[in-house]
Amino acid sequence: MSERTSKSARADSMDGDLDGRVRDEMLDDFDEELELEMDDERLTRLLDEVTEPTDAQKVDRRLYFRELFRLQGELVKLQDWVIDQGLKVVVVFEGRDAAGKGGVIKRITQRLNPRVCRVAALPAPNERERTQWYFQRYVSHLPAAGEIVLFDRSWYNRAGVERVMGFCTDAEVEEFFRTVPEFEKMLVGSGIVLIKYWFSITDDEQHLRFMMRIHDPLKQWKLSPMDLESRRLWEQYTKAKEAMLERTHTPDSRWWIVEAVDKKRARLNCIHHLLSQIPYREISHDPIVLPKRVHNPDYLRGPIPEDMYVPEVY
Repeated sequence: MSERTSKSARADSMDGDLDGRVRDEMLDDFDEELELEMDDERLTRLLDEVTEPTDAQKVDRRLYFRELFRLQGELVKLQDWVIDQGLKVVVVFEGRDAAGKGGVIKRITQRLNPRVCRVAALPAPNERERTQWYFQRYVSHLPAAGEIVLFDRSWYNRAGVERVMGFCTDAEVEEFFRTVPEFEKMLVGSGIVLIKYWFSITDDEQHLRFMMRIHDPLKQWKLSPMDLESRRLWEQYTKAKEAMLERTHTPDSRWWIVEAVDKKRARLNCIHHLLSQIPYREISHDPIVLPKRVHNPDYLRGPIPEDMYVPEVY
């Protein structure tokens, strides 16, 4: 074999290896969603142990994945538009425990830059925060230009859990209802795009999802004593929700209801709707050229002690 032929063969082999490595990298990227999907399937099997399987029509898996990946591609375009236009976006996710808010938030953020799109999930207020203006601790999480903030629960805690569990007085609830429209009007007036979603599930569906968590050791941490008490107080939460929607659904800041009994449909519908709320266009980018690596002939890589390596168990 001639030297030229040998070099060509080596180049072809390197190109083939590179193609395979690129393909493996892309498949690994898609596996992120498949891992989440496998978790859903595992929970479904656990649920079948404590309930009778239903014949309810579910969204086709192939359609789900095809649409999810397509919508996530559109979310990346939206992200570029938000950065380019200096938009400030706030999306509020509210709903009962186990309604699926976290699942859709994961799918929205999955392909986005965490420096651009971040999640605000505030814990219960501490002693100092309880003495502040009610909205104060939420204000610090609002976006600057070119940012998206997803609130996994929000200031509407006062209209829901705080009211039902007796963590605030009737007067404080009434003050909240009086002031929240003005607060949100100020947000919108400052240039913030405010979108509010309520994830709606049935009594039976919440019961099934709670049973699923009880029987799944990987999910039991999600069930706090507060969650269990919320299950007992279903009707009180329903009344609180109805009052909240009635008094805080305004022309400046309306609510959107997501039917969330079918998790997959809820994710697709919510992301599709979110994209429709912000007119955006694809931003053109200059071609990315990978610079050539600098090689210094004087550089010698030093040895690394064997005991510093993580054992290769797999």
